[in-house]
Amino acid sequence: MKYAVFSAAALIAVYGLSNLLIYICRRRTGRPGNRAAGLLLAFLCGTMILAAGIGVWSQQYYRAGDVEASLSDSRTVDVEKIASGWMFDGPGSDTALVFYPGGMVEETAYAPLLSRLAEEGIDCFLMKMPLHLAFLKMNAAEAIMNEYPYETWLVGGHSLGGTAAASFAASHPQETDGLVLLAAYPAKQLPDMKLLSVYGSEDGCLEKEVYEDAKQYWPADGTEKVIPGGNHAGFGCYGPQRGDGQAAITDEQQQEATVDAILELIEP
Repeated sequence: MKYAVFSAAALIAVYGLSNLLIYICRRRTGRPGNRAAGLLLAFLCGTMILAAGIGVWSQQYYRAGDVEASLSDSRTVDVEKIASGWMFDGPGSDTALVFYPGGMVEETAYAPLLSRLAEEGIDCFLMKMPLHLAFLKMNAAEAIMNEYPYETWLVGGHSLGGTAAASFAASHPQETDGLVLLAAYPAKQLPDMKLLSVYGSEDGCLEKEVYEDAKQYWPADGTEKVIPGGNHAGFGCYGPQRGDGQAAITDEQQQEATVDAILELIEP
């Protein structure tokens, strides 16, 4: 979550630099005959700097590891690439989860977790986010919910994606039956709904003080699950994350524990 904030700050800095260039050129083109040409040149230069900055910044994300098997059909799960991301269609037909990936993480890194969840009867929709930042498309779940006829809808996400999913749940209480937060916390008051919050005991990226303070926004029906030995990156498959703690369990074990916790959430 911190890495995404720092990246956004860098992008803002690049934008500021381009505007500073425009200002300098404007000051130096005092004569009326040169002003229009100078401003046009400054605008073009600023645009090029901004575009180059966005291009470089957009490539600084965590790539998915070896997830090809989870992106292919299995005996029980059909995997389909859709316009908004990926669909994992398992044997279940009543419940679905719309999942927002973590900030600056390639969405397919969560394919192993969601494929495993689909095997257990919860179909999953993995969202592809612009610039790998879920807060740029926080209402992505709405189109999915309007297109597919499930009785029970869960929304959730990892890290910054979880905060974005919580924002969607807060503004769409009628459509959302439950919220799943993986190493994440809400930024606003949530309506009455089922909530599951999961994080690893060795998580070095989750801001614990902010997390605890955000519990004031939880609904009454909130459940917390701490995975012994788990860390921040273990919910996905994208390797070590900056600032994270050292996991004492494998990613597969952490994801299996997460699947079990989500299944308990939807049990009547």
